[in-house]
Amino acid sequence: MLEKIKHIFKSKTSRNGSYSVGMIALVVCIVVVLNLIVGQLPENIRNIDISDNKIYEISDTSKKILKDLDKDITFQVFAKKSSADERIKTFLEKYTALSGKIKVEWIDPVLHPSELTENNVESDTILISCEDTGKSTTVAFRDIIVVDEYSYYTTGSATESEFDGEGQFTSAVNYVTSDATKKIYYTSGHGESTFSTSVSDLLDKNNMTEEELNLLMAEKIPKDCDLLFMFAPSKDITEDEKTLLTDYMSDGGKVFVILGESEDATPNLDAFLTEYGIEPENGYIADMQRNYQGNYYYIFPQISGSQEMTEGLTSDMVLLINAHGFTLTDPARDTINVSSFMSTSSDAYAVTQEDQKQGTYMLGAVATEEIASEETDTSEESDTSEESDTSDESRLTVISADSLIDSQVTDAFPTLENLDLFMNAISANFDDVENVAIEPKSLEVTYNTMQHAGVISLLVIFGIPFIILVYGFACWWKRRKA
Repeated sequence: MLEKIKHIFKSKTSRNGSYSVGMIALVVCIVVVLNLIVGQLPENIRNIDISDNKIYEISDTSKKILKDLDKDITFQVFAKKSSADERIKTFLEKYTALSGKIKVEWIDPVLHPSELTENNVESDTILISCEDTGKSTTVAFRDIIVVDEYSYYTTGSATESEFDGEGQFTSAVNYVTSDATKKIYYTSGHGESTFSTSVSDLLDKNNMTEEELNLLMAEKIPKDCDLLFMFAPSKDITEDEKTLLTDYMSDGGKVFVILGESEDATPNLDAFLTEYGIEPENGYIADMQRNYQGNYYYIFPQISGSQEMTEGLTSDMVLLINAHGFTLTDPARDTINVSSFMSTSSDAYAVTQEDQKQGTYMLGAVATEEIASEETDTSEESDTSEESDTSDESRLTVISADSLIDSQVTDAFPTLENLDLFMNAISANFDDVENVAIEPKSLEVTYNTMQHAGVISLLVIFGIPFIILVYGFACWWKRRKA
């Protein structure tokens, strides 16, 4: 019997079979070892984002903030990990893997209900805190995966519209580690427009709060006003309000004006802008070169200026509709410097009912002025007072079209960088604030059409058939010559 078994293993068939079994075992061992090695790699390396709308993609802004973290941060996730949304879990792992300063703790609210009360949170919530600063904030799952409630009334079911993981996390990290919070007062009483939800969310992500201010009712602009915002006034300011703005600027104030549709002439507002070298033009601006599909009043401005204005802009695609224009003139004082960061091409026209005036027009500009002040330092040991000169900077930012942040424009063209430029212009007013506002990513279904074909789709549709065709042609040519 033993001899028979030896004879079987000496045959050619058994040797080939043994070789095959050995190779299979070797391949299985290699696969197991590779999986063990890959399993130890960070989440951001071993997971590749192949999602339709790149919801797991993390911007350079977030990567820089996470890389520069010098304080420990804790992410406490109050949810059952096994049943949590896979998209949230995946993004959380990829995001927190970018910094060794972040610790993640999962707390099951069913097993530990007292934790919810102690931390004053609800289930399906992430508590982000920093022990060094003593600050904390929460991010609810519903703020990460945003549901379009309006669709319930039209389709009978609520649909997921946006994924805002990066925006919520980066804003929270910036908030708990930063001491900088800014107060924005927006004017009222002149038919001003109001911020859209998207704009308010972006301001909130940058730790900026908003409050209304009626200049006619205020004796002076509050001391805690870090930025005074005038959004598309349709009526002129009064002479007293102009004086109030001028006095505020002379003390180193920051003013941001977005022009809109005016019912009547605005001589006082125009005079205030002209004092700083920004002279409004009559009519609407039409650009013969930089326009949207032949619509001359739909302008793609030329973006320029300092790095703080262009930070994070990749395409410079900003769209303004029915914009007014202005030219830069000599300001009222030599201490004022004015420069443009948005302009038309040289083939643009200021169009009124009576005239069309060709030229290059400014669509966005900044005027700054160094404000010198004297501070008196009195010492108990001396009867003399020492005066030291210090300086502050006033800043006036003017944009010629409210369509820059109009939700009908930004929602209709999600690839535009209107809101990015706007937030850069806001953040540029402060030395200790960096624009960390990141827009959410759309969860809208992208169908596999030629307009929206992804890389994998293009490979399947064109790449593989092309390779097969080339291989078949090569085989045919080889046999033909044989």
